[in-house]
Amino acid sequence: MELKLSEVLKDNDSKRIDSEYFKKHYLQFISLLKSKNHLILNDDSNIKGGKRLPLGDEFSENGTPYIRAEDNKKGFVDFDTSPKITDETYQKIKAYQTNFNDVLITNVGNSIGDVGIVKFSLDKCNLTENCIKIINLKENNPNYIFSFLNSKYGNLQILRETVGTAQPKLAIERVRNFKIPILSNYFQLKIETLVNKSHQTLEQSKTLYKQSEEILLKELDLLDFEPSKEKVAIKSFSDSFGSSGRLDSEYYLPMYDEVIGRIKKVKYDTLLNIVDINKSIETGSEAYQDEGIEYIRVANLYKMGLTPSKIFLDNDFFDTETVEKLQPKKDTILLSKDGTVGIAYAIKNERNIITSGAILHLSIRDKECVLPEYLTLVLNSLVVQMQSKRDAGGSIIKHWKPSEIGEVLIPIIDINIQTQIEEKIKESFKLKEESKRLLEVAKRAVEMAIEEGEDMGMGFIKDEVDL
Repeated sequence: MELKLSEVLKDNDSKRIDSEYFKKHYLQFISLLKSKNHLILNDDSNIKGGKRLPLGDEFSENGTPYIRAEDNKKGFVDFDTSPKITDETYQKIKAYQTNFNDVLITNVGNSIGDVGIVKFSLDKCNLTENCIKIINLKENNPNYIFSFLNSKYGNLQILRETVGTAQPKLAIERVRNFKIPILSNYFQLKIETLVNKSHQTLEQSKTLYKQSEEILLKELDLLDFEPSKEKVAIKSFSDSFGSSGRLDSEYYLPMYDEVIGRIKKVKYDTLLNIVDINKSIETGSEAYQDEGIEYIRVANLYKMGLTPSKIFLDNDFFDTETVEKLQPKKDTILLSKDGTVGIAYAIKNERNIITSGAILHLSIRDKECVLPEYLTLVLNSLVVQMQSKRDAGGSIIKHWKPSEIGEVLIPIIDINIQTQIEEKIKESFKLKEESKRLLEVAKRAVEMAIEEGEDMGMGFIKDEVDL
């Protein structure tokens, strides 16, 4: 496509002249946005970056949540698993707070372009330097901005303005120049209602999941468990190195014995006797493609699901037999062994995915004895997390050996209680999917309003959701 220099420089503060920036579909959607009544994002809001931890400061067991890029996953920002910083560190970076209804965009790394919205209210909560926050909106509703940026019109602006390949970056100055169509307050309030309904549904999902955890922990007398802070344990040779082969003192902390002791009060078995453990494959970055078979890594795995990967493998990279072998089937439990170890998720439906070598595939041998969702809950619970912390603790980059994973103790409680737990978990995931659908409705309604008018967007919402 040929363009005049004057056309290249128009609305191009970055002075980019690479062909990627002037792809035909980019120019088409920019032309469409310009044809609508619109404003520049910076004219309607304040757009600020987060802050990295000061040199020498580290995370702590307790304190103020520190929101990272991985806590911002194209939906509702979550602080449940965020690391904590001390009050002293907070005081140094307290200007980089994030608050209710802030819209966040990840602007560095593999999750670049993920857009989330904050729906929690904390007196203190800091934001990483790898995210941009959009705050103090004057004309537009933050829920609309969140939905617009997740729509194809927001996403294409993010893609267009992202630079770099090895370490992609989205500069804050470019976000400030995003074009935002002006839609009526009435329509934006409908979008807000959808987003809030989605968040409420997600919270209901979390409540059910928490209830299932409480049932498990109550059965094991671990519901109000407080780990021992005792740092000394006296062990005989046969009860220490002679049986474990471990010399590091952290491995023998009393808190680990306390958890193991509770497990051994009920029926239990080793994980290796319950499941078949299969390894996946590590392809190397040279095999990465922009389309094909979705390649799931530990960063895409969390206990409530799989986030979409931006990395794919060529469909012809493996032969059909190998793909069949590597792709996880329904009820296969994915378990991370490297990096963030001990994250488990049971596959609900077969998908065209292959996981990295850092994720193991667990297949239950007897589902009449141990139910898939029950076992997944156990793996994600205090019961196994303490065992993984004991086994993989002390390393800078965590690695949980498959041999250690096979020896993990799994409580096998009454099948009727397992069934009760499984039913709650299934309902929890059902609500989670409904929450996700509502966000998709909001996003699609915004796209329709831009393309065909607000009446079409409103009609779509009415057909899809009972508000």
